Amino acid sequence: MKFYKYQGTGNDFIMIDDRNRLFDASNKEFIAQLCNRRFGIGADGLILLQLLPDQTFYMQYFNSDGGESSMCGNGGRCFAQFIFDLGLAKQEISFLAIDGWHKAYQMSNEGENDWIALQMISVQTVKKISENIFELNTGSPHYVSFLAEPIAQIPLNDWAKEIRYNLPYKENGINVNYVNLLGLKDLCIRTYERGVEDETYSCGTGATAAALSAALFANLPAGKHLTKVAVSGGNLAIQFFILPENKGFSDIWLMGPAKHVFTGNIA
Repeated sequence: MKFYKYQGTGNDFIMIDDRNRLFDASNKEFIAQLCNRRFGIGADGLILLQLLPDQTFYMQYFNSDGGESSMCGNGGRCFAQFIFDLGLAKQEISFLAIDGWHKAYQMSNEGENDWIALQMISVQTVKKISENIFELNTGSPHYVSFLAEPIAQIPLNDWAKEIRYNLPYKENGINVNYVNLLGLKDLCIRTYERGVEDETYSCGTGATAAALSAALFANLPAGKHLTKVAVSGGNLAIQFFILPENKGFSDIWLMGPAKHVFTGNIA
């Protein structure tokens, strides 16, 4: 079986064209083995390209532990680029994922032509846990904590596991993000992802969650905003609209590079 390796700001994925439905998506051990960096291909997750009965695209996403997971933002951008690279669509597509419908299109950014913009789900509710901690779902659940100390110096995995493996998140898990503000809007972030159970170089839904939380943290006015997010694997941008009536968010777009790394065959 042929596979394709993609990465978006260091968040890497095994892509499989499963339009013929031959891949055994129920075999968690096999998926985990493929994602294993010592004994397999190595990836943060595996994504299947499937077709719905009406011939529209469906993205099925699995974490590196082999379990089917919630939405992956960087994975969604790589999924779109995969479709474009296969010649199944040009420049703009729509596809269904576990959290609903998404649009995506090819764009350029400061001379870089490999960027994909992915429309994320609207977010109507953000839970404020404390002055600097927020909880929200951007397709996947996220815990966002703003720190004054440099996030590069914190023991992220140790801190994140204290949150992810204790109440109220122990049973279902949660992605944990630590954020430094770099001015009024821009920020840098480190993310611990459930299912991977480790820090990843980038998390698209986490970057989105951090940008929306930062808008509330900074009390930005209603209207359209753009936030630049520095992750360990590069740079992303989040565009969103703050609704005036309830401080919810709509028209959210996750933008960043999505690159084909290599192609191979599964023995």
